[in-house]
Amino acid sequence: MTRLATWNVNSLKVRLPHLLDWLAETRPDIVALQETKLEDPNFPRAELEAAGYHAAFSGQKTYNGVALVSRAAMANVICGNPYFPDLQKRLIAATLAGTRVICAYFPNGQEVGSDKYAYKLAWLAALNLWLKEELSRHPRLVLCGDFNLAPEDADVHDPADWKDKILCSPPERAAFQGLLDLGLQDAFRLFPQPEKSFSWWDYRMLGFQKNRGLRIDHILLSPALAQTCTASGIDRAPRKRERPSDHAPVWAEF
Repeated sequence: MTRLATWNVNSLKVRLPHLLDWLAETRPDIVALQETKLEDPNFPRAELEAAGYHAAFSGQKTYNGVALVSRAAMANVICGNPYFPDLQKRLIAATLAGTRVICAYFPNGQEVGSDKYAYKLAWLAALNLWLKEELSRHPRLVLCGDFNLAPEDADVHDPADWKDKILCSPPERAAFQGLLDLGLQDAFRLFPQPEKSFSWWDYRMLGFQKNRGLRIDHILLSPALAQTCTASGIDRAPRKRERPSDHAPVWAEF
């Protein structure tokens, strides 16, 4: 059994104790991290190695940053999308035991119609183009991370309030569908799930306590890998801790 998880930690410097405790408690085999917000020399490699994990990472100060943490050694690590040269550290990929694992921190987009929204849609289009090639090279592939995108109304606490807004706009959802059209499958939706299951809650206005959230963190699987997936879910426990990330880990087992 292999357990993979993705988690936007919203500052690894702040949330490192949470991560180390969670690794000890749940013992995942592979974890994709987003918003590490650390330059590479400051990445806590030693602490993760002491916990029994290898790490590959690509970071910058204050913003963005992605990492893969794994019990097994990683091969063929790349950072960034060759179809989208970018100074923002948003993508890292590695091969583990024959499976290509891609960790991505999708742009937020800020507001529909803004320059950052146009950047997000261009980023998504380039990702789709690159993934076509990756899937042809790697039949067993995972794309996971913070997508900053709620693909369906069922992934939104108040669909009417979020209608056509950032994270839920039709072009963003069409881009998500474009990833599914490549053959990728949403691990979470392979199994029956509780209604109003979310992975992100605003810090403000008791968002978590009132479960006013969005499901924007996803694990997408190639067909060959989806056939071996036995379970998927969201671990809300870390969101209940003091000074938590605003995201909860999302996991899948194979």
